[in-house]
Amino acid sequence: MPRIIKRPVLSEKSLRQATEDKYTFEVDLKANKYQIAQAVKKSFGVDVLSVRTRILKGKRVRIRGTRLERPGPIRKKATVEITKGQKISAFETAS
Repeated sequence: MPRIIKRPVLSEKSLRQATEDKYTFEVDLKANKYQIAQAVKKSFGVDVLSVRTRILKGKRVRIRGTRLERPGPIRKKATVEITKGQKISAFETAS
């Protein structure tokens, strides 16, 4: 079974949302919302209220030395809302 949660997304927006108990992760493309919720619960020991996912298309990337382009990698991000008062440590150390 592939790893569901690949890494936390540490952008300005995600760090701002962390104060509202919403955390953003890059996840496996084949993972569904239930699997993401279970992975977050198991990894960080928090109660998950909701999961929102989105698939991001890759930007066009120039192939070096040519005029050719190829699509960049496709990624999937998930925003997880947890119960009020609980925290995820990966986002606390970044802010």
